[in-house]
Amino acid sequence: MIRWRRGEVARIRREWSGAMEIEVSTEEGLVRALAYPALVGRPEPGDTVLLNTTALAMGLGTGGYAMVVALPNRLPKDPQGPGHLVKARYTPLQATVLGADEQDSPFHEALREADSLDGMPVVVADLHSALPAILCGLYGSRPAGHEEVRVAYVMLDGGALPAWFSMSCARLRETGWLDGVVTVGQAFGGDVEAVTLHTGLLAARHVMDADVAIVTQGPGNLGTGTRWGFSGVSAGEAVNAASVLGGRPVAALRVSEGDLRKRHIGVSHHSLTAYGRVALAPAQVVVPELPGDFGSRVAEQCAPLAVRHELVGVPVEGLYEDLADCPVRLSTMGRGLDEDLAYFLASAAAGRHAASLLS
Repeated sequence: MIRWRRGEVARIRREWSGAMEIEVSTEEGLVRALAYPALVGRPEPGDTVLLNTTALAMGLGTGGYAMVVALPNRLPKDPQGPGHLVKARYTPLQATVLGADEQDSPFHEALREADSLDGMPVVVADLHSALPAILCGLYGSRPAGHEEVRVAYVMLDGGALPAWFSMSCARLRETGWLDGVVTVGQAFGGDVEAVTLHTGLLAARHVMDADVAIVTQGPGNLGTGTRWGFSGVSAGEAVNAASVLGGRPVAALRVSEGDLRKRHIGVSHHSLTAYGRVALAPAQVVVPELPGDFGSRVAEQCAPLAVRHELVGVPVEGLYEDLADCPVRLSTMGRGLDEDLAYFLASAAAGRHAASLLS
């Protein structure tokens, strides 16, 4: 279940908002480790650390790190302040946070009877890597009079639980491309915490005053190669939540020309299942107008979704330039912009369509 190791901090490699990458000396040699200071305290060179090396040993895609579980010789001080929501519940690192929707929150009254997103566009995608690409399309296609668009990222708990894990989120916040992060369900570490996706979306609208919300899971998609065993089914559930709250759900397709797995070539079965089977409410499904036979294949694969959803063709001209100017590195499953251009164009096209809904 858990592979435990003890080590000594050799050096601090780098830091970003909420996280530290360190190098730890263990009996098996040097390893890269990740620490969340809000949970375990701030490790310094010479500190003894307890590590969870399970994902590192398994070679998981997002498991290139050992995780710091504790600094046993220098425990952090007890937390101060309000907060009664427990996240990562009943695990050894369960943590209390102040939820926007709980009674002690200054936003409780605003959310107590909140029931509508007031038509706010909600862009839904499968993978966390779609987030910056959607923003590229959104900001590159803003209509006149909407130069100052407020965007909230609502992070689901299907992947990483701590929002701090995402270097992209930290950088997008620094550049002003994101006005805030809302962590929902068991996810935590956002600018705003919420119990459910529904209150998370309402918090994006009524607490952050967002014009657009983007919903994806955190980094670390889980898939098993089965029809239903993948964490991206939550994309369909997000469409339902956005719809029931009076938002305008926009479905971004997971499209790939570079994935070696047959089930993800063209339109991924993740999108076809999430939007075709899980999403019971209608959405605007953005179909990127990609060139050539591959574009025709994508359009053909999407056709069955028209039974429930509105298929919206979106041109991709000019989106490459928008993507090339992204303030964070674009990468999905280890592939960059030019290695899987179709993936990023499809995500950016969803952002472009969301921008058109602001006019």
